Amino acid sequence: MKPWWADGVRFACQGSGRCCVSRGAYGYVYLTLEDRRRLAAALGLPTRRFTQLHCAKTDGYFHLKDDGPDCRFLVDRRCSVYEARPTQCRTWPFWPENMPARAWTAIAAFCPGVGQGAKVPAARIEAVLQEQRRSTAKL
Repeated sequence: MKPWWADGVRFACQGSGRCCVSRGAYGYVYLTLEDRRRLAAALGLPTRRFTQLHCAKTDGYFHLKDDGPDCRFLVDRRCSVYEARPTQCRTWPFWPENMPARAWTAIAAFCPGVGQGAKVPAARIEAVLQEQRRSTAKL
């Protein structure tokens, strides 16, 4: 059976920053070693120092420290490390848990990018889903 998004999905980031604001238990931004290396390089820090300053570990997984409801790198509703942002952020909103139709409806309720712009083809969505799955496996 084809997924509901087999004909593509309209999505274009609107820069609202809403995806960078914690929603309770779903607030962690998990980081692979590659994510930490990329962010450290962008900030001009050794990976170890970046990890000490900006990361915490929960249940054996590294994630950005949770200082409040907003991501620590969100400045004026913009990502201050956009080019180096973690895989979890780069693959938003095409996460496996977001792709059931009911979950997508919930995402659309707070993300103004849903339904905007050109259609993201199913092949691109599947590639992003695979990237997210690979990233999760590396945690």
